[in-house]
Amino acid sequence: MLQLMLLMGLMAQATEPDLTDVFVGGADGYRTYRIPSVIVGPKGTLLAFCEGRKFSSRDQSPTDMVLKRSSDGGKTWSAMQVVVPAVPCAAMDPCPVVDRATGTIWLAYDRWPELARDQTPQGVSRKTGLGLDSITGWFTTSRDDGATWSEPINVTATTKQPEWAGFAHGPGVGIQTRSGRLIVPGNHYHNNRRCFVIYSDDHGRTWQLGGQIGPKVSECQVVELADGRLLLNMRSLRGSHCRAVAYSSDGGLNWTDFGDAPELVEPVCQGSFLRYSLAGPGGRNRLLFCNPADTKQRIRLTVRLSYDEAKSWPVAKTIYEGSSAYCCLTVLPDGTIGCLFERDDYRKITFARFSLAWLTDGRDRP
Repeated sequence: MLQLMLLMGLMAQATEPDLTDVFVGGADGYRTYRIPSVIVGPKGTLLAFCEGRKFSSRDQSPTDMVLKRSSDGGKTWSAMQVVVPAVPCAAMDPCPVVDRATGTIWLAYDRWPELARDQTPQGVSRKTGLGLDSITGWFTTSRDDGATWSEPINVTATTKQPEWAGFAHGPGVGIQTRSGRLIVPGNHYHNNRRCFVIYSDDHGRTWQLGGQIGPKVSECQVVELADGRLLLNMRSLRGSHCRAVAYSSDGGLNWTDFGDAPELVEPVCQGSFLRYSLAGPGGRNRLLFCNPADTKQRIRLTVRLSYDEAKSWPVAKTIYEGSSAYCCLTVLPDGTIGCLFERDDYRKITFARFSLAWLTDGRDRP
């Protein structure tokens, strides 16, 4: 009987992902929801952020930053909170990071000024500079697992160069290194699109601009490798149909020349990059990557697993075959993996919950 119960438990762990719609276009007063980000708070609450685009599906149209919370691992979700009310301007590109030492959640976003009624985002020349009439960088914080949020803090002066007409954070999540440094990745539109990071060594009291990498790369995510280096994984605009990567040995102040990651195919789209585990007694290094795994279309959302610090990706599973785009991975306290992703031509943002056993077909071993 005991052996049968153990077998049934293993089978349950390896079941197909459970999908739950979190944001649905047209509900709760917003035309479209886009750009998902998900993170686990210090007390274990799951926080799902996205852009609430009020009247249009267009980038940079009037947009609030919104949030739903889950206390049961993503099975059910709270009513929606407006974390950053920005309409008629646009609060875009959520990129949260948790400070382990203080328990503070830092949510980075960029604020885009209101467009004139006869303007469209495409082709609009945004102003350079650091003022509110330009694109600016902000943080809001929570110390109660996302229940309440602080007044936003403007960090543009130290995290943006004045010649940049446009810049964005993530989207996705930031990280805290083992030394305690908080890092938020981003990209800017000056001089043919480049990526960068911003960082804080004093628990968010001040933020600084780190090194840049490019050209022809954008929307990026960062992990800390087992040897202490940082690895930046970037959307490529170079026609290679795969992700671009670069390394830093000094905490993001300088970056190597970037190269291609041929296994990580993409149709030119944002992707998610995250550490699942760091090797310890009886454990092993594991990294996760997720994106639409097609060279032409935003379809076939696929999650991959690496055991050698992103040198190879021997494990891959499809979460959703159909229309799928931006995504964000997270690891729940019980080791379950979550992925918040756009699907069905941007009509929904859905949370997928699955186990390491499902991803590896039960073959993962220390």
